[in-house]
Amino acid sequence: MKLLIILVFIAVLASLGSGLFFLVNDRGESKRMVNALTLRVALSVMLFVLLLGSWLSGWIQIHS
Repeated sequence: MKLLIILVFIAVLASLGSGLFFLVNDRGESKRMVNALTLRVALSVMLFVLLLGSWLSGWIQIHS
């Protein structure tokens, strides 16, 4: 489960990076930046739900 969480987090960062790349290079000529940032938001929500579900089911624990 921890590996899946790490992979989704890396995918969020990659999507954010691609959004920045398209922002700099496309100059508003295509919708690739919007698509990359939409994907980032969807992945972030999925990551949050995955973390919450894993914590509630006891697969991961919060250390204080």
